[in-house]
Amino acid sequence: MNNSVGSTGRVLWAGLRALLVLTVICGVLYPLAVTGIAQAAFPGRANGSEIKDGSGRVVGSELIGQTYLTGDEPDLRWFQPRPSNGLGSNSVNTQYKLILSGATNRSGDNADLIQWVKDAKAAVVEDNSVNGYTVKPSDVPADAVTSSGSGLDPHISPEYAKLQVHRVAERNHLAVARVDRLVADHTDGRILGFIGEPRVNVLELNVALRELIDRQ
Repeated sequence: MNNSVGSTGRVLWAGLRALLVLTVICGVLYPLAVTGIAQAAFPGRANGSEIKDGSGRVVGSELIGQTYLTGDEPDLRWFQPRPSNGLGSNSVNTQYKLILSGATNRSGDNADLIQWVKDAKAAVVEDNSVNGYTVKPSDVPADAVTSSGSGLDPHISPEYAKLQVHRVAERNHLAVARVDRLVADHTDGRILGFIGEPRVNVLELNVALRELIDRQ
């Protein structure tokens, strides 16, 4: 009996020591080491890939999309991101909210999805057709009318950005050529030259647009 109790006690004490040692290593030392390496080697990414405006104020992350609204309507002074339907119209994530993310998960022949795309295309055509520049439905790229898999995509295609140039220039009383150049300067190519597609970070572009407006 005493031997059994003693053996049990030794096993429990060994288990407790293992728990304490592993807690220190895995719960304290390892996180500190990883955090320290990340802060030293990649401080920007380790701290959330923050984007700052001209005054140094943090305005968001380059990894998360934002909306530009006046009330519930798009603020047409700014470049607009992709739609963010999230998990659907009944979801808490309808407008780039970070409670959760996800796709609509609707099939290509789903009536709701088809109507969303039609409505989004009509809005893009109407919003971006300005004096002297008319957008045709065939000009509207896919990313202008569909949300991404996460619903939080911070990028749009160069085609969608260029489609918005005339409207942004008119709304902000800027020359079209200056706004077009702004888009070109903020267009990123394929990663390593062959991975992915060219893209434009909407938040970075709008921060640059704000600086251009302020310099007028």
